[in-house]
Amino acid sequence: MAIKTLTATMLTQTTTIKQILKRYSSLGKKQSSEFNDKHDGQSLPLDVPKGHFVVYVGENRVRYVLHISFLTRPEFKLLLQQAEEEFGFDHDMGLTIPCEEVAFKSIVTSMLI
Repeated sequence: MAIKTLTATMLTQTTTIKQILKRYSSLGKKQSSEFNDKHDGQSLPLDVPKGHFVVYVGENRVRYVLHISFLTRPEFKLLLQQAEEEFGFDHDMGLTIPCEEVAFKSIVTSMLI
């Protein structure tokens, strides 16, 4: 019984992560297209390397570029769940993590070790 519950939870988390990535990857394409329409075909700088994604953290919405491997970490999944609960998926703020920047840095640093 516990294995079925664990598997269901993992599937739910995977689905949530896929929804987040789909939402924000399409948002980036939409913004890029709108930018190009307004700026005579100039493209946005490509400062987010392939295999990375952007999150905004803290009161000042500090931008962090993270490797996609963070998406598989349980600590980061909890942060994504908090973001979903607080902001949902239907907003134009980018992927915002609802925690203080100091706490976020600590979590990210612990995941690198």
